[in-house]
Amino acid sequence: MPADTAHSPNLDETDGERELARLFSLQKQAYAASPYPSYDERVENLTKLIRIIEANEDKFIEAISADFSNRSAYETIIAEIVVTVSGAKLAQKQLKHWMRPRGVATPLHMLPAKSRIEPQPLGVVGIISPWNYPLQLALSPATAAIAAGNRVLIKPSELTPRLSDALKAAVASEFDESVCAVVTGGVETGQAFSETPFDHLLFTGSTAVGARVAQAAAKNLTPVTLELGGKSPAIIDKSADMDAAAKSIAYGKMLNAGQTCVAPDYVLAPEGTLDKTADAIANAARTMFPAVDTTNDYTAIISDRHFARLKSLVDEARDRGAKIIEVGSSNALHPQRKIPLTIVIDPPRDTGVMREEIFGPILPILSVATADDAIAHVNAGDRPLALYWYGKDDDARDRVLQKTVSGGVTVDGALWHVAQENLPFGGVGKSGIGAYHGEAGFTTFSHMKPVFYQSRFSSGSILQPPYTEKTGKILSFIRKII
Repeated sequence: MPADTAHSPNLDETDGERELARLFSLQKQAYAASPYPSYDERVENLTKLIRIIEANEDKFIEAISADFSNRSAYETIIAEIVVTVSGAKLAQKQLKHWMRPRGVATPLHMLPAKSRIEPQPLGVVGIISPWNYPLQLALSPATAAIAAGNRVLIKPSELTPRLSDALKAAVASEFDESVCAVVTGGVETGQAFSETPFDHLLFTGSTAVGARVAQAAAKNLTPVTLELGGKSPAIIDKSADMDAAAKSIAYGKMLNAGQTCVAPDYVLAPEGTLDKTADAIANAARTMFPAVDTTNDYTAIISDRHFARLKSLVDEARDRGAKIIEVGSSNALHPQRKIPLTIVIDPPRDTGVMREEIFGPILPILSVATADDAIAHVNAGDRPLALYWYGKDDDARDRVLQKTVSGGVTVDGALWHVAQENLPFGGVGKSGIGAYHGEAGFTTFSHMKPVFYQSRFSSGSILQPPYTEKTGKILSFIRKII
């Protein structure tokens, strides 16, 4: 998930770093004074998160659109408002179950003792959220951290300053800052945030920046969850309904103008179907967005730098001989920063569109001779954050699922596994470390503490020194029953 590191001149880094240090110290002290919030306290804090979103929905929609220069209100409602509120409501419903100590089996030779796993809040959790879904990717992890009983500090992206300010004010209106607060600032504040000795740090962004965050956190041995990105493939099997697959892929790629970490990054189509696949996806895209430059329903690219980067990727592929299809108006001039879905047919493998995570509405399509060739292509690269498979052949589907490794999968669709709160969301390898959402998020932000309750009738003392012949006989018996 690419991240712009451009410095915002309107941010006073010194003030941001001072505020970070003050809030972190305050929250550490608050945790020490009350390290285990009750079920009722956590439910009330989740209610506050829901209230923040619902009471400020219009402000958030307006702020995000202004930060992008244009962001579809419907996309903000679907991908940020609804997803985040539903996650918080699920946490409220399931919290009592998640919080309960869990008994585990105790070996026969250690009875009548008891063994349990008891979830415990970690302390203060830091969240570094990105610009592409600036509300959802700040508050969804905060939901999990608060459900687990933690204090939370959020550092939003400097590329969405209006949303960051609105979020900071909204959080302050509901939460005491010793429980949850927002720290705004630019690159230097972000660096200081990464170096703060949180009890857990979650970062969402690019693989390159994620590596730097992990290195900074490692100085304090701070455990990290990294939600990164990569080149997520969409595999169209020869058994697929091409029109249905094309519609799904077009939607997955054009949502938020492709600025989505789990957007289909490229398509692997059956050999001999390149033109058919491109036409089907283009037709689906035209139906969804007939004129990208004149509608508020199609989102703009976040910044001039990202706009220029995406245009250069297309120019390079065109110069290297790839066929380019722009779906809709090509009027992508400033200040709109709107790029239509741009299909790149069979680009050379060493071009930027095939080396880098695209993070925009550019879609390379390549052909593969067999399902095994598709698997080999995916496995030749880094493990992706998402994989999409389309088809009716269950054996072919299962072969792909078994022989590829990705953060998550949607079959016969795109993006939807991320919206399932009962499924963990996370990457693998260079696409991320760890996961959250639902119970997986509660577990990520908890210490699942093992506790052994020794019985007063325990026979464990018979294995203590001084060792005798009787000790040997007891050990022989134990080894037979384990």
